[in-house]
Amino acid sequence: MLQNMRNASRHWLGKIILTVVFTFLIAGVAIFGVEEFFRAGSTSTVATVGKAQISAEAVRTAYQNQLQRYQSQTRRTLTPDQARALGIDRQVLAQLVSEASLDQQTATLGLSIPDAAVLRAIREEKSFQGADGKFDPALFYQTLQRAGITEATFVREQRAVAARLQLAEAVAADLHVPEALREAVHRYTTERRAVALMMLPPSVAGEIPAPTEDEVKAYYGENTFAFRAPETRNVALLILDPQAMAKPDAVSAEDIAKRYATDKARYGSPERRTIQQIVFPDATAADAARKAVEAGEKPFEAVAAETGADPKNLSLGTLTKAELFDPAVADAAFALPLNAVSEPVKGRFGTVLLRVTAIEPETVKPLADVLSDIAKAIALERATSGIDAAHDAIEDQRANTKPLADIAKERDLPLRIIPAVSAQGLDPAGNTVEGIPDRDTTLTALFRAEMGGDNEPLRTKSGGYIWYDIANIDRAHDKPLAEVRDEVVARWRAAEAQRRLLAKAKELNARLDKGEAVEAVAAEAGLNVQTLSDLARNQAQGDLSAEIVNRVFATAVDKSASAESGEGRALFKVTAATMPAYVPGTPADEAITKRFQPTIADDVLGQYIGDVQTSVGVTINQQAFRRAIGGGEY
Repeated sequence: MLQNMRNASRHWLGKIILTVVFTFLIAGVAIFGVEEFFRAGSTSTVATVGKAQISAEAVRTAYQNQLQRYQSQTRRTLTPDQARALGIDRQVLAQLVSEASLDQQTATLGLSIPDAAVLRAIREEKSFQGADGKFDPALFYQTLQRAGITEATFVREQRAVAARLQLAEAVAADLHVPEALREAVHRYTTERRAVALMMLPPSVAGEIPAPTEDEVKAYYGENTFAFRAPETRNVALLILDPQAMAKPDAVSAEDIAKRYATDKARYGSPERRTIQQIVFPDATAADAARKAVEAGEKPFEAVAAETGADPKNLSLGTLTKAELFDPAVADAAFALPLNAVSEPVKGRFGTVLLRVTAIEPETVKPLADVLSDIAKAIALERATSGIDAAHDAIEDQRANTKPLADIAKERDLPLRIIPAVSAQGLDPAGNTVEGIPDRDTTLTALFRAEMGGDNEPLRTKSGGYIWYDIANIDRAHDKPLAEVRDEVVARWRAAEAQRRLLAKAKELNARLDKGEAVEAVAAEAGLNVQTLSDLARNQAQGDLSAEIVNRVFATAVDKSASAESGEGRALFKVTAATMPAYVPGTPADEAITKRFQPTIADDVLGQYIGDVQTSVGVTINQQAFRRAIGGGEY
């Protein structure tokens, strides 16, 4: 694990990810299980960790960020109850408490990273170096821009991660993986088996006659759960959606013209410039180089070569002014005439000379080409701004017990009536019910509500609302035999075929286990014999699925067994089991060590962090915590 940490810490993105990994590693032992929570502290303080306080605002911000990340990854909106059920709130609190306790511990131990060290690490980072192997400020800022990270945040994260890595190194460096564990893993992963295999097709079961009425009833009674209808609900959805409410045709030509005049730059492309840059150690050297270029003594590329830069890689790219992260560089570059050399510019990571080699002028589409887009944008803005007022008006009508159907008709809003839908969004025939906005969130709310209940409207991803009423609930129930008779008969036939195949397989297993030759048993049964070797755990081969292969490894050598395989059955005898000898210190043994060191290190670090939190003391104000995340009682 520590080697992995070292490798990760050599790359800036790895460092950021490592912060998340490290804090989530400790979340399992942090807070919950370390010591009891106390309802103490001020209302603005959610947690006190030693001398550090975690504010409600910090918790709220971290919670919203984590919630947004989760929703972005899963592409679904979470209700507060769903987020709480997933433990996102406690996960965030655990992370913040763990970070605070670790920061105190690193401070107590004197583990700190000075600014000079952080800056040196940034300059030495390969990801920020150009083809010449030197630090490239433009690449640095472009990378941060793409990642959405500010310079201050990035530096702060690097300092914190570096300190935590030092602490992790001290706690869990060079942990030993016991030889007994390595040998057991070696045996498990390298063992290979060979089998003699016979496949029993469905035809071996013979003709399956139609079941008698008693057999049908008996099978239905024993397997009623397989013929159970899920709960379905008859629901009405009143949908208030900005897109549906927007009326582009109602936007006047005057309003469109005003918007075009105000935001003309939005309807085209901003000016772009191809910019070259040379980095100098100081302003004096840069100014001397500029004068030499302007006097015609040296070309711009020759000056770059003298600094050690590759003349072929001077370009920052063709960029808009907004794409240049350093304001000083951006202002200077976009003030230059074509092919002119700038005065020395003091950037954040050194003094530079700039030259603009190409200019793509700003372009703007004519009003006629964007009329429709502007009308739609204005209409959507107006609809969105009126959403809350419409919401309040509908809520007033709901408070006066006005039915959704009447509200929808009066306000010309869509009302979706769904006669029957299951919690999985299916109708009774098993087909997907279409037209349910924010499907996962809405279905969860529908099946949490009760008939006649006063349900809070759901906020949609588009910024609208959904009101819903439950008109009827058809509880989960067993389908009557008359309704599912054909399905019952089909399942009975399949079960009877498998029963006969199993009986035949047991008969053949018994003969094989008594020592009869596989070929003789197969010939008498009219079956073909396959020989499969080099079978490995969890890996399918030939007619054998991974599950059946694992069954092979659960069977003793020279013994036989069978397993269901599709509509047929696989009958096998294990003929051999081999594995290479275990030799400590080989590359394979070292690979096992590297594989299990992270698990052992995680355990050690987890115990250490638990002890740290017990030592510094952790108190939680549950009431302030609930208020911070906007939750109710737990």
